[in-house]
Amino acid sequence: MLDELFSLIRIPSISAQPEHHDDMLACAQRWCQLLLEAGADEAHVMPSEGNPLVFAQKTVDPKARTVLVYGHYDVMPAEPLELWKSAPFEPEVRDGHIYARGADDDKGQSFIQAKAFEYLVRSGQLRHNVKFILEGEEEIGSPSLEGFCRQHHELLKADVILVSDTSMLAADLPSLTTGLRGLAYWEIEVTGPNRDLHSGHFGGAVANPINVLCQMLARMTDANGRITVPGFYDDVEELSPEERRMIASIPFDESRYKLAIGVQALTGERGYSTLERNSCRPSFDVCGIWGGYTGEGSKTVLPSKAHAKLSCRLVPHQDHEKISRLVADYLTSIAPASVSVRVTPLHGGQGYVCPITLPAYRAAERGFEKAFGRRPLAVRRGGSIPIISTFEQVLGLKTVLMGFGLESNAIHSPNENMPLDMLWRGIEAVTGFHLAYDEE
Repeated sequence: MLDELFSLIRIPSISAQPEHHDDMLACAQRWCQLLLEAGADEAHVMPSEGNPLVFAQKTVDPKARTVLVYGHYDVMPAEPLELWKSAPFEPEVRDGHIYARGADDDKGQSFIQAKAFEYLVRSGQLRHNVKFILEGEEEIGSPSLEGFCRQHHELLKADVILVSDTSMLAADLPSLTTGLRGLAYWEIEVTGPNRDLHSGHFGGAVANPINVLCQMLARMTDANGRITVPGFYDDVEELSPEERRMIASIPFDESRYKLAIGVQALTGERGYSTLERNSCRPSFDVCGIWGGYTGEGSKTVLPSKAHAKLSCRLVPHQDHEKISRLVADYLTSIAPASVSVRVTPLHGGQGYVCPITLPAYRAAERGFEKAFGRRPLAVRRGGSIPIISTFEQVLGLKTVLMGFGLESNAIHSPNENMPLDMLWRGIEAVTGFHLAYDEE
């Protein structure tokens, strides 16, 4: 089994680097072979506008329900190579862990899905249909997948989507991700004079774009940590008392949290806990800011331009395109006449919520209970996986996020790894999901 996983890992399918174009095809072809050997009736490498996709399916009964398993075979670049303790594309087992790029994200986690499927097929216990879709562009934002889904809507028809590309709270604390935040992102340019000016001759008489930009950004949130853009909260779904109780039950050591990131105090929207703020509430952040002279020594200059990169994490029901317009309009409206402002939207995505009453969600809970001996906690995550909301919009399907990653697995970093024990437990949990789904 490990030899099969390692055969995937050894292919450097790095979607961000054009020189790995042939590796993308090779990895897709290897996945096809493994899925056929696992029991799929058919498996194909299918073209897209970018890297190829893998589609496979097993039809048990045309009248039965269908689970669509999504994963990705592309991986992040391995640099900086000097920080790896072993070659990133030559998997090595040390201290009960597989070390390699893709060991977790997402070759290892997708492999969990394939092996659970194979066990059910070989043991004759599979009672519903299963489809697989594996893409090769997730690490670069899945630019081709939405078009593929629209083009092949009928082929991807299913009752629910199952994904293993997320994480758990801890190895002994299983959890299911029930929500993801959306994203909106902008670049702002503030222009004052038509050229850089001498700060002695013009300072105090001409607006400094950096000063103005900082004043504008300071007005984006108030003293209570709320975003001041008119209409920003119109579509924000308030947490139910039940969900707030569930979040409060998640073990969280605030002192340890602060120590890990080297801060003395935490901040955010008043009236909400830290775990609520970083997962279930919107946020505004300046991701980068620049302008004027930043070289060595001093230069008394009043700059012509100032720039910043801005982002908002959004909660479900907030439309990223609507928020993008609201923020751009607000920034333009609060700019003084002494400068001109240009706001350029860059990209965004919708948030997502999986109802905990969904039959497939309950089946995932039972799968985790079978493998880990305890019911998983329901958690929302502060990050964004835009393709999950795209599945809902284009295919009309809900997704169950049944992930087995750990913070210590170092995804996207040197020495990415997957504990062998988690690999085996993951297979057992996904097997339990399929068996429980037949009973729901």
